[in-house]
Amino acid sequence: MNLKKILVPCNIIVLSAIALQGCGTMDDVSKQALTLPAPAEKFDLSQWKINTPTDTDNDGIVDEIGVKAIQTYQHPDFFYLDAEGNMVFVAPNKAITSVNSTNTRSELHHMLGGEKVKSRAFSNNFALKSNRRANEFSQVGGNLQATLKVNHVSKRAKYSEKPTAFSVVVGQVHAVQDKTRREEGEGYGWGNEPLKIYYKKFPNHEYGSVFWNYERNLEKNNPDRIDISYPVWGKPWLDMNNPGEQGIALNEAFSYEVNVYENTMYLTFTTARHGTVNYEINLTNNIDAYGKVDELDYPKGYTGEGNHFKAGAYNQCSTKDDPSFRYPACPGTGDWATDKANGDYTQVTFMRLVTAIAKTPEN
Repeated sequence: MNLKKILVPCNIIVLSAIALQGCGTMDDVSKQALTLPAPAEKFDLSQWKINTPTDTDNDGIVDEIGVKAIQTYQHPDFFYLDAEGNMVFVAPNKAITSVNSTNTRSELHHMLGGEKVKSRAFSNNFALKSNRRANEFSQVGGNLQATLKVNHVSKRAKYSEKPTAFSVVVGQVHAVQDKTRREEGEGYGWGNEPLKIYYKKFPNHEYGSVFWNYERNLEKNNPDRIDISYPVWGKPWLDMNNPGEQGIALNEAFSYEVNVYENTMYLTFTTARHGTVNYEINLTNNIDAYGKVDELDYPKGYTGEGNHFKAGAYNQCSTKDDPSFRYPACPGTGDWATDKANGDYTQVTFMRLVTAIAKTPEN
């Protein structure tokens, strides 16, 4: 991705005010955010950087706030603490995006080795145990735990039947694209995602759905490179029916734990109203989470790649108008005040976010 690093001065209020230029008038929520501590004062962000839907110096490259800078960084519209000390991520439908994406994001990227080395470096990623270079990575496996609530998803989409409409990704395991290693035959290294945790709610439904997707580890132009979706609460990805009370409402808290232990990803989803849902999937083969062989997936799965966690608001309501299932052509003007008033954005609030080494499964 074509990103730049933003050096944040200690005076974060000044930076936040600068970032508002061209984004409309600051509302009461934004003004209140400037009076609160930076998110890193309440959450351990010592191994995280963030991509925000901003371009503060107007150079056409999306802003990247590095590990050091994020310790004092906040944005009054897109990344801040609320009055209860929770961490808020906001991403409008239309704003600057990374070069390889048409989706905006206010999203953390886990950096195990810190910002002195490149994001794709082995030391900034974890490996699966079967990776023959596993000892060169920062660690084998990892653990991510979060408690959150989705406050808002886009209310409009031109193609409401497309699966990405009205949805946001709130957690990921993202693989590292490494062409050299792919050519050496160690794995595809296409930079795909073995995990995306989704929340999706249609505007005429009281409840939304939570599900997770596994992306087949194939090259970008391969027509079989699609997401395999697994339901947690509510309806599956392609089901447009009302989930009713089996789903999750906006502002209803739920938790997830992603535990990548050796070669297997263990997923635990919990909410007070529905209880716990568990999944597990081996990431080094092409057997799906139901125990069936997926003949269209890469037989070695994600064996040869490095991986890292992401968390926040990765808005899936792309404004791109294209036949692909990934592009629902959601509206947006690029002016934050206008888009917020029209409901053309997504917002997610995290009450808890922690990382750790992989845990030995209990069973």
